[in-house]
This record gives sequence, C-alpha cells and structure tokens, in this order.
Amino acid sequence: MSEAYSSEEFLISVITRLLPERGNGAIGAASPIPGAAALLQRELTGGAFRVSLIHGITNNPFTDGGRELFDAAGQGRIDVFFLGGVQIDGQANLNLVGTGAYPSLDRRFPGSFGSAYMYFTVPRVILFRPEHSRRVFVDKVDFISAPGISPPDVHRPGGPHALVTELCVMSFDRAQGRFRLESVHPGHSVEEVRDNTGFDFDVPDSVPITPEPEPERLDILRAKIGREVAGTYPDFAERVLGYRAKASA
Repeated sequence: MSEAYSSEEFLISVITRLLPERGNGAIGAASPIPGAAALLQRELTGGAFRVSLIHGITNNPFTDGGRELFDAAGQGRIDVFFLGGVQIDGQANLNLVGTGAYPSLDRRFPGSFGSAYMYFTVPRVILFRPEHSRRVFVDKVDFISAPGISPPDVHRPGGPHALVTELCVMSFDRAQGRFRLESVHPGHSVEEVRDNTGFDFDVPDSVPITPEPEPERLDILRAKIGREVAGTYPDFAERVLGYRAKASA
C-alpha cells in the first residue's frame, strides 16, 4: 500500500468505483468507510447519487429509523446498500448471528436485524468485510442470517452485487450462485486470495490490479468528505481524513 494514502482511503476509493452515477444509496450504522465512499460519489456526480446515512443526524433524511428505511427499500427507493457478516460463504450467504452449532453458539453477535429484508429488496448490495481470512470466508456459514441466492420461483429484485475486502474485489453471479475475482489490490496476489478464502470462486485468465486512488479524489476526500462525515463519524474523520470538527462554544 502506498504511503500517499491510508488503507481506509484506498478502500473508500474502491467502493466509490462500484457505485452508480445516479440513484439512492443507504448506509447503515457503524459503516464509516462505505459512508465516506457514498459521500464521495455524491460529490463526484454533482449530487446525482443521493446518500442516506442511517446513523446520527447529518445526511440522515429518515425520522423513523429502520422502519422508514425498510419502507423505502420495499418501495424500490433504495438502489444501493451495504452488508457484511461474521461469516460469508461462496453462495454469498451471510451470518450475523454467531459461530458454532445453533442454538448452542460458541460466540453470539448482535444479530440479523433487517439484513435479510434489505438483501431481498435492494438491487445492488455491496458486501464489505475488510478482514479477508478463512475465519470469515467459509465453505458454509454456521447460520444463514441472509441468503445470497433464492429459488427461481421466489420474487427477489435484490441481492449481492460485489464483495470488497482488504485483498481484492469480487463480483457475484446470481444466476450461477458464485463469486468471480475481479481485481487484486496492490501488493497482493491471486494465490494469497485463494489461500485466505474457504470457498471456491471463478478466476479469469488475467486478473488486473485494483486501481489506486487518484490524487484528485484524495484531495476531495480529505478536503470535503472529511467535513461531511465528521458529523456522523467524528473519530474516523479525524483519524483517517485529518478533519477535526470544531468544538461548539
């Protein structure tokens, strides 16, 4: 990774390239990297890509929390959403409940909340899990909080679109129910991705290197998005983007 930018700034740039030029993106709580990426895309598109941060007050248009978000998604008014998981398998199934044999779990986590609903209704769900290891990317999740694929007779306008990790970018073929390696981040290799992934995935004959952030995007990110994201994620804005919000008098 170049000393000219941080790993977080690199991932923000990667995610920004996966976002459409127009539409509505919603970002859940505790998601500063996707949130910053969405705000950067809004800046780059002159506001054509709209952003809703479901956390705090800044850039949060919802007054009724999760219920209003789910209502908007059900009406087709959310085009992009982000999900992750304690475990993710090769069919893009997500586990947000815990590890071990349910219900006697070895470790319990916060739970699914609306992940399955958003997975079914939002057309472009980007999976984001910085840690890329066999602990996370398993052959089969211990518990399916949100299924990656559904039978053909199930109405499902939404589903997984791509996966971003600390090592690579993958796309997801919903018809085949498989991931495909799209690029490997600078300083990493296809072999490293294979070694740290517990499921099989498709690999093209030639795998490109993920593009690094352009200086112009980094300037916008640090100068403008730091200020935007500070109202929602002040610690992240200061630590990663160098923006420190002024204390109120």
